[in-house]
Amino acid sequence: MEEDRLRPPSPPPIIHYSEHERGELGEEIKDDSKFPEAVRVLLTWLERGEVSRRNANNFYSMIQSSNNHIRRRLKAKEISKTTMAAVLAQFEQIMSVFHAASKQKAWDHFSKAQHNNLDMWHKQVRRLETCTMQLMGIRGEEEMEMSDDDMDSSATNKSLKEENDSLCCQLDANRNEVELKEDNMHSQQLSFLQQALQGMQKQLLRMREELKEREAELERSVEDKQQLKNQIHHLKSGLRSLQTTHTQQVRDKQTHTHTTQGKTLFMWIISTFLHAHPFGVSIECICSYLQCLVIKINLREVGALLSRLPCTFRQELTGVGARLEKCWNFCSFQGIKST
Repeated sequence: MEEDRLRPPSPPPIIHYSEHERGELGEEIKDDSKFPEAVRVLLTWLERGEVSRRNANNFYSMIQSSNNHIRRRLKAKEISKTTMAAVLAQFEQIMSVFHAASKQKAWDHFSKAQHNNLDMWHKQVRRLETCTMQLMGIRGEEEMEMSDDDMDSSATNKSLKEENDSLCCQLDANRNEVELKEDNMHSQQLSFLQQALQGMQKQLLRMREELKEREAELERSVEDKQQLKNQIHHLKSGLRSLQTTHTQQVRDKQTHTHTTQGKTLFMWIISTFLHAHPFGVSIECICSYLQCLVIKINLREVGALLSRLPCTFRQELTGVGARLEKCWNFCSFQGIKST
């Protein structure tokens, strides 16, 4: 019980990855005071396998931010032993991050350009870690064997060498970043061209459909035009036949007496009147119309004239029951309509 009470409390559990937590962790990585805890969270996320293609760029940015600490550390001209120990601890943490990122479950989600950057950063961290450890060993030996002036000169040369190595690594990182941007730009251009091609294909399909519809309309118009021509031809043939029939009737009627000529005139007048009334009229209405034209004629004569020409006039019954009525119609054009 006493040992359990004196045992330090367990660290709080590390939360799972989310967009909100990723944003906060990105800010904490940039803060020197919160860097160790932030890197521990990042390492846990990587080991848990929370890297995917959707968030690979976010993890890449956080690893890049972690790597930027090394650059800031290298800019310091005077590093104490305590600071060097902290730097070595951070080296170990960052190496753990790279080790976790290089595992297959996380590594496969990064692009080729990102793989190059991660490999380069990993080598850079290893080289800097080795240089730092050598620097600490050299400084320990120099404190015992060399004077203060010699130690300052050696430290200056070593610092210049480290700055040169850092600049070379930074140049490689910038070159890899440029290649990554070029790859992204190429992918965007390819996607834009694919979208444009799809749009043109859809437009071509619409134009083909419109062309088919217009061709069908043109064919229907040609068929309708041909039907109209046939109807006109039949009407002209019927009209010529009717004219021939009327001409023959007129020639036959020329040999009759004046009374027969009058009946022919009545027939034309009645034909015109009935043609104007396609639904038929009674014999009384026909007789009344002729009498209005100052023609002396009665119902019997009109009935005889209508009955004499069954091909021209036809009697029909209309109405029902008490309203049943006899009506006369003009039927000379019935043959034309049937054709």
